[in-house]
Amino acid sequence: MPRFDLPPDQLRQYAPAVAEPADFDNFWHTTLADAAARPALLDVRPERTDLRLVDSWDVTFAGFAGDPVRAWYTRPAGVDAPLATVVEYVGYGRGRGLPHERLTWPVAGYAHLLMDSRGQAGQYGVGDTPDPHGAPGGPWPVTWGILRPQDYYYRRLITDAVRAVDAVRALPGVDPTRIVAAGNSQGGGLALAVAGLIDDLAALLTTAPFLCHVQRAIELTDASPYGEIAQYLAVHREAEEAVRRTLSYVDGVAFARRASAPAQFGIGLRDTVCPPSTGFAAYNQYAAATGCSEPPVREMHIYPFNGHEGGEAVHVRRQLRWLASVLPR
Repeated sequence: MPRFDLPPDQLRQYAPAVAEPADFDNFWHTTLADAAARPALLDVRPERTDLRLVDSWDVTFAGFAGDPVRAWYTRPAGVDAPLATVVEYVGYGRGRGLPHERLTWPVAGYAHLLMDSRGQAGQYGVGDTPDPHGAPGGPWPVTWGILRPQDYYYRRLITDAVRAVDAVRALPGVDPTRIVAAGNSQGGGLALAVAGLIDDLAALLTTAPFLCHVQRAIELTDASPYGEIAQYLAVHREAEEAVRRTLSYVDGVAFARRASAPAQFGIGLRDTVCPPSTGFAAYNQYAAATGCSEPPVREMHIYPFNGHEGGEAVHVRRQLRWLASVLPR
């Protein structure tokens, strides 16, 4: 697929005025306050993995509405000292899988929490967290409850993502002052939302972030998940205004404007799933609404000949080196 979005020189300056609802901050404050009224951790059990160099636990924490959300907690074996911890979120259609599937961060010396995505697994990976809430909308997660912000699936999933940070701070062996949010695609969008909703996050790692500048994305690409929104509107023609309003409450540009943690982004310029301009819209406005006298450390890595896969192992190496530079251990 040849490059289809804006050229690199325009991407570096692309900072569109993305509409925010007047009650955006109150909406999220109220949502998270309700979730925080409950204890975060529900259950922690050792998990046998047959791996000698890491230890893992099966964690259940209270997410949106107190719903139980599953996660894997993994750390270097035999290390008792409090560690910097990476909270990772998975891509669309994936679940947490098995505890030995993602070992980069614990092998690098970090503690690691991998959050399941409620009701979503089965397309690319397994998971075991149900989503007990239903509301009018389409058949895909990105369209569940899409007619009202209060009912929308991503209100629940973003709340889960914030609560995962609350939960990890209550786990043994975690340095609560050194928490990193990380993810790719949907996971990158969740990590970006967490950075905008938690003001003392230590760092953000986001690649090909989903849910950024959504109003542009649904007009620019037919690839899923954005294509699923377009497909829903192709049938429910009268719902466009309501859908666009709902999406404005979960747009990553709004979260990016409120974030203040050091941040590293990665984007493939041939990405038709999460178009490059949508991620640059978030990057170019990162921390813009915080009023910081000195903007946080941030950097962008682009991969001109890659699509949604981005830089893959090359980018992971850059993440490891960058994180070590901004988060000394």
